[in-house]
Amino acid sequence: MADALTSPRAARVAASPAAEPEVRRIGIADVGDALRLGWQDFLAAPTQLLFLGILYPLIGLFAARAFAGEDTLPLFYPLVAGLSLMGPVAAVGIYEISRRRERGWAVSWLDAFAVLRSPAILSIAALALMLLVIFGAWVLVAETIYDATLGAVAQPSSVGEFLRLLRDTPEGWRLILLGNGAGFLFAVAVLALTVVSFPLLLDRDVGPGVAVRTSLRAVATNPVPMAVWGLIVAALLAAGSLPLFIGLAVVMPLLGHGTWHLYRKVVAP
Repeated sequence: MADALTSPRAARVAASPAAEPEVRRIGIADVGDALRLGWQDFLAAPTQLLFLGILYPLIGLFAARAFAGEDTLPLFYPLVAGLSLMGPVAAVGIYEISRRRERGWAVSWLDAFAVLRSPAILSIAALALMLLVIFGAWVLVAETIYDATLGAVAQPSSVGEFLRLLRDTPEGWRLILLGNGAGFLFAVAVLALTVVSFPLLLDRDVGPGVAVRTSLRAVATNPVPMAVWGLIVAALLAAGSLPLFIGLAVVMPLLGHGTWHLYRKVVAP
């Protein structure tokens, strides 16, 4: 036994860093099952009032800023749409509720705040800062696209005029196409970086580097299921935004719970 423990191979294993989490292959059916389990978690601990309390002040702030001056009006949509880039940060508390329910503990919406006591809170904050930088980059890109298209020919002074310019001018259509194309690329990047990383940190404090690499490997290993998940996220966020953003109070926690169960299916325990 002593010889085995002191062998060169054993020494190398002991000296090497811990192996990164194993990523498993999943199917499209697993994506649907993750969403179903997420809905069950939401019914067990509804958090829509919590999200209403977070979303509406933010959207109201952006709206007030946009409609206060014509210079910021065109950025209202990019700012509100960019909130989805910060969604994984807002969903960390939702992951905690799913984690506790998975262990058979009684849960309530107040358990969302227990994440603040997580040993991985600094790693989570580091990833949150990364997303904040990405959000800032998105707003800068959106502003650049506007200045190069519609902003180069007109400065709308009202919402109605802005919508008319979008619909009736070539520059408006270029703004729509380029802006949505750039937004799609940012959304794909955030999905790849965070679909597994935040739940993994909450479950096991492996550090932000390992968490991000695991998330990227999860997407590379399961491109089709992850693409389906991304489409589901986009469709639900769009549907939740239509009735004055009220639906997001249900959609965002549902997607948060679903993401936790997707993580459980992709990353081996």
